[in-house]
Amino acid sequence: MLSIETLVTFISISTFLCFLPGPDNLLVLSQSAINGCKYGILITIGLCIGLVIHTFLVSLGIAAIIQANTLAFEIIRLLGVFYLTYLAWGAFKAKPIHLKSNTKSNTKSFNDTKKLIKKGLFMNLSNPKVIIFFLAFLPQFTTDNTIAIPVSLQLLYLGLIFVVIAFTVFTFISYLSGFLNKMISSKPSVQTILNRITSLIFIALAINLCIDQRLPIV
Repeated sequence: MLSIETLVTFISISTFLCFLPGPDNLLVLSQSAINGCKYGILITIGLCIGLVIHTFLVSLGIAAIIQANTLAFEIIRLLGVFYLTYLAWGAFKAKPIHLKSNTKSNTKSFNDTKKLIKKGLFMNLSNPKVIIFFLAFLPQFTTDNTIAIPVSLQLLYLGLIFVVIAFTVFTFISYLSGFLNKMISSKPSVQTILNRITSLIFIALAINLCIDQRLPIV
C-alpha cells in the first residue's frame, strides 16, 4: 500500500490541478452558470467516466502505445480540434435563457441526461493530453518495491483517487456557479458575454491543440 505521505502529496497536487482553468472545468463552470448546477453535474459525470477510461488505459499500458504511435495521437488530436470548434460554435449561437424558463430548462436537463453525460464523456476522451498527462503524472507516485502491490494496480488506484477528486471539485464548481444562475438568467446581455467568452476559450483551445505538433507532457 502507498504511504500516507505519498497519498497526501498526490491528493494535494491533484486537487490543485483540478482547480486550474482547463477545458473540462471551464465547460462545467459556464454550463452551470447559465443552465443551473444540474447541467454541470451531469457533464461532470461524463467527464469522470472519461477519466475512468483513461485510468484503465494507463494501467493496462495502452497509453504508452498511443504516445509512441504518431498516427493514433494525430487522429485523436484532430477529433479534439473538431469537437472544440463545434463547442465554440454552439456557445457562440447560444440564446439567452430567461428566468421564467428555468423550470423548463431543468426539466430538459433531466430528460437529456444521457446527452449531457455523453457531451462530458466525449469532451474528455477527445483530448489526447489527458491520457498523456496520466501517463506522465501517475507513475511518479508509484513504487517498484517487491512488497508493494503491482505497479499496474497502483496506477489504477491512483487514477481512481484522481477521478474522485475531479468529481468533487467539478461538483463544487457546479454548485458555486449554479448560484449565479438566478443572477444572470434575467440579464440576457450577461449571458451573451459569457457565451462569447466561452466560445473564444474553446476556439483558443482548438487552435492550441491544432498547432501543437509534439506529443505533450502536461
